Amino acid sequence: MKSTEEFKRTIQTYLERYANEDTLFARNYHKENKNIDDCITYILNYVQNSGCNGFTDEEIYGQAVHYYDEDEIDAGTPVNCRIVVNHTVELTEEEKAETHQRAIRQYQYAELQKLQSRNKPRANKTQITEPSLFDF
Repeated sequence: MKSTEEFKRTIQTYLERYANEDTLFARNYHKENKNIDDCITYILNYVQNSGCNGFTDEEIYGQAVHYYDEDEIDAGTPVNCRIVVNHTVELTEEEKAETHQRAIRQYQYAELQKLQSRNKPRANKTQITEPSLFDF
């Protein structure tokens, strides 16, 4: 499955939270014949077959729950696509530190490029004057 990992993580987080709150759903969520990859495939096929491009979170979460609730549901064939998740991504402290260091390195590189281009000798450009009508 080539779905966006963030989408998969978002759906899985929702389902785990829902299973913790609803004991009836928890039994369905832990069925051996169900897994998150098939759930994502089912959702993507549902979206593709609908012909729509945008869905509310509740619609998608509802389809995820539906996949786990139904025993005889066909997930369909894997869909190769990009998925846009419209929420703020929470970074771990390690990811934040890594992103910060990357930004510092990019800034330092850009400043170094400015300094190096400032110190390069510029080519002497001789000014070519065009003759005027009065020169003839």
